[in-house]
Amino acid sequence: MHRDLTKGKITLNMLLFALPLMLGNLLQQLYNIADTFVVGRFLGKDALAAVGSSYSLMTFLTSIIIGLCMGSGIYIANKFGKKDGEAMRKGVFISFVFIALITVLINIAVYVFIDQTMWFLRVPEGIKDMMKEYLVYIYLGIIATFIYNYLANLLRAVGNSLIPLIFLALAAVLNVILDLVFVIVFKTGVKGAAIATTIAQYVSALCIVIYVVLKFSDLLPKRKEWSFDSREFKKIFSLSILTSLQQSIMNFGILMVQGLVNSFGTIVMSAFAAGVKIDSFAYMPVQDFGNAFSTFVAQNYGADEKERIKKGVVSAFITSSLFCLFISSLVVIFAKELMTIFIDPSESSVIAIGMDYLRIEGSFYILIGVLFLLYGYFRAINRPMVSIVLTITSLGMRVILAYLLSAMPLFGVNGIWMAVPIGWLLADILGIALYLYTSKKVLL
Repeated sequence: MHRDLTKGKITLNMLLFALPLMLGNLLQQLYNIADTFVVGRFLGKDALAAVGSSYSLMTFLTSIIIGLCMGSGIYIANKFGKKDGEAMRKGVFISFVFIALITVLINIAVYVFIDQTMWFLRVPEGIKDMMKEYLVYIYLGIIATFIYNYLANLLRAVGNSLIPLIFLALAAVLNVILDLVFVIVFKTGVKGAAIATTIAQYVSALCIVIYVVLKFSDLLPKRKEWSFDSREFKKIFSLSILTSLQQSIMNFGILMVQGLVNSFGTIVMSAFAAGVKIDSFAYMPVQDFGNAFSTFVAQNYGADEKERIKKGVVSAFITSSLFCLFISSLVVIFAKELMTIFIDPSESSVIAIGMDYLRIEGSFYILIGVLFLLYGYFRAINRPMVSIVLTITSLGMRVILAYLLSAMPLFGVNGIWMAVPIGWLLADILGIALYLYTSKKVLL
């Protein structure tokens, strides 16, 4: 099914398109949440610290690939809005080959520099071997991550957000089952958790490949369309690289914060590992709504529906803000209960630190909700560089303030958590100002 976002009720269509995205990425979070739950409950806090540090690293690496796929998706959505099928299929060929080559290079590099990566993250000696063992197996899933996300973004670009959800749900359930089997039954430790996730990733990739080939062959380039067009490649390259840069800068900042967290020892590492999963799970729906909003703007931008974009902007900001306020209330009120999902109640010091993290960050989700919409808007109107500027502002301030505030006895580790919403706020102020400025040129 294709969903044409240039027609019909704006808010309803965005929500119907966004809902499968939200559910899909919530399920995708289950990959690592399953690892975190099983490892934290059955292997202890050191294993949880090792897997938690690996999660920040893998989020950074996959964000590069996902950003490339998102950028190509914006290009394809724009061509779909213009009803230019031939150009769309040529774009599929060019972008697939381009992103596949980058993915292979990344996969080679992560194995070559595995030891240097752990040094950069300041991983404590006591968990180095455990983390390396986990990474060796989790890295095997990088190719599967590319295949699934490329085809998922291809389907979403033409308005089909349901099918990627179905295959992701299958993989998420499989991952949970395999986690329990490998870790509890076969007692394979953190290696088993990594193998479970990798197998699940390849299952989702294989399923979506089969589906697209059988049901959506009209999106795939014909043999005569397997050609390189330098002009179109430049457009795809710009959108993909800049979107990937924005995504990876965002997660590289988080990776730098992970190194700071690691310097506080395994108790803080364990609290952060659990807290960041809850945090990501909480605001993931609004991030996906931002991606849906981006597709909405891209299709309408291609169709030259400027008034519809204006109305969509207002609708999206109201919807996102209401959702964020609701989620913030839940996270702040139930911070302790959420932490005990991953941490044994007897680990009171770990839980206390995690509660501080959740209550400080969770109170300000509305700020990141606005930021995700700004990212999506500027990508969709072919100004991805603005998204990069906003990301650098947000993450740059977060990293700087995290190091400064955590060094002050008054704040300590809480200074790391406080730096996050301050970074969001500064980026929002800049982004709204740039939106008001560019809208005069883009939407008139």
